[in-house]
Amino acid sequence: MELTHIGPAGEARMVDIGAKPVSRRTALASGRIRLRPSTLDLIRTNQIQKGDVLAAARLAGIMAGKKTAELIPLCHTIPIERIDVRFTLQADGVFIEAEAACEAKTGIEMEALTAVAVAALTIYDMCKAVDTTMTIEDIKLQEKRKDAVHR
Repeated sequence: MELTHIGPAGEARMVDIGAKPVSRRTALASGRIRLRPSTLDLIRTNQIQKGDVLAAARLAGIMAGKKTAELIPLCHTIPIERIDVRFTLQADGVFIEAEAACEAKTGIEMEALTAVAVAALTIYDMCKAVDTTMTIEDIKLQEKRKDAVHR
């Protein structure tokens, strides 16, 4: 299998997408952050001193998804149409999902993954004063779709 980001001499390179057609692309990524039950109660009742944890994490995830090309060296800048970050409080943590969409010549999965990662990091940052046991885990791509664009 040929690695598209590696040149003939083994150097990193940006993939040429010039000849690829524009398509509708969507991606769903997920991850989780494990927290103590007492920390979840503080999040649920909005009693973390730094403020509304999930609102801040949602905005941070969206903002990070929009800046993915600035953070990941070989990612293309793409016209993001939507990034949605969602949270589900569970018994032992917060499950995070990010869904992103665009019409472009290359994918949107890195933007969805970045949104999940930064949302989790934001929860960690906002809760670190009350919970030193937190772990971020299982960040992964759940689904990636590409559909033809008819104009």
